[in-house]
Amino acid sequence: MLNNPFTDRMDYSDHYRRKNSKKSASFLLIMSKSLKLIRFLIQAILAGLAIAFVVIYMWPSLAGRLNQPVTGASTPAAPVFSYAAAVNRAAPAVVSIYTQSLQQQAIGSDLAARTGRRYLYRMRSDMGSGVLLSEDGYILTNQHVVNQVHNIRISLWDGRIAPAKIVGSDPETDLAVLKVDMTGLPTAPIAENTEVHVGDVVLAIGNALGLSHTVTMGIVSATGRNNLRSVLYEDFIQTDAAINAGNSGGALVNANGDLIGINSRKLGGNSGAQNIGFATPISQALNVMNQIIEYGSVRRGWLGASFGDLRVTSKADGATGRLGISVREVARDGPAWNAGIRQGDIIVKLDGESVDNASQLLLKISQREPNSEVELEILRHQETFVTHATLIQQPPLK
Repeated sequence: MLNNPFTDRMDYSDHYRRKNSKKSASFLLIMSKSLKLIRFLIQAILAGLAIAFVVIYMWPSLAGRLNQPVTGASTPAAPVFSYAAAVNRAAPAVVSIYTQSLQQQAIGSDLAARTGRRYLYRMRSDMGSGVLLSEDGYILTNQHVVNQVHNIRISLWDGRIAPAKIVGSDPETDLAVLKVDMTGLPTAPIAENTEVHVGDVVLAIGNALGLSHTVTMGIVSATGRNNLRSVLYEDFIQTDAAINAGNSGGALVNANGDLIGINSRKLGGNSGAQNIGFATPISQALNVMNQIIEYGSVRRGWLGASFGDLRVTSKADGATGRLGISVREVARDGPAWNAGIRQGDIIVKLDGESVDNASQLLLKISQREPNSEVELEILRHQETFVTHATLIQQPPLK
């Protein structure tokens, strides 16, 4: 049987329309579901924002918590810089010192007439600091902390308290050595290289105002400070780390916790100066301590003369400088006198090195052994000559 082309085309068109109609219905159904889903998501987001706004408005402290980093987050925390390790190295060797002494006090004339006494005596309590430098109890401190006291007690890092006795003292450097009858004590670490530079970070540890093991921080402001007229031999480290009453004799340490000095004093007392304190370099302090322990006193070379700084002068080329050190007084039959040095002379060089600071000259001579010989270049009436002097032991200061 032959096919009817017209009928076949009609059947095909009808089939095509039905097929397209089904696709359109499916598309509309999908679009309807998608729109519902989008509408639901938008409603959920708006509802969430509204709830968050209400919660933060009612409880604003939650906002700060939300900003805190999540524990274990991948972003590393910034490193915390601390001197705790340095303090833990040095502080156990720092001790608090408590002293008692009898103080004489004048009384009024009326009371003196009735009692027949001109003075009353009272017990005075004071405090300071010290540094343990041997396991068997040798302590380095300031001489003014223990001068003319009758009772000395020290308090250790771990809270133990023990009596201490004076081994010896050196007024010329304001240092003293104490001893406690204990063993196995912590000692202060000392750097192999004790050189100190301006700008170094330092920590002062001591019994400041009776607050044991107080730590203050600063930098080295200057080295080799002298002419403070506090002691005869001055070679101080100056620091802006706070040094208060009770810090005297305590430790000045570097950023590693190594001992570099013994805190001594602050400038001016109540003069208004702030953060200007001084410490004796540990190299000088150890030399004094070792000699006190070995000899009972400090052995120093002495030239038998007093000196003064010269004023700044102008040189021929227009530069300024000092010619040397003026000789003010000469002890008859002393080393300087026997070497031909007289009042008014100018010392230009010591052992071939130029000198222009009287305090530094005194310090250099004091560091020589008695009976040692020094070479001095002297200027007198515009003429120079070289002489040699044999030093003797410095006599006690009056």
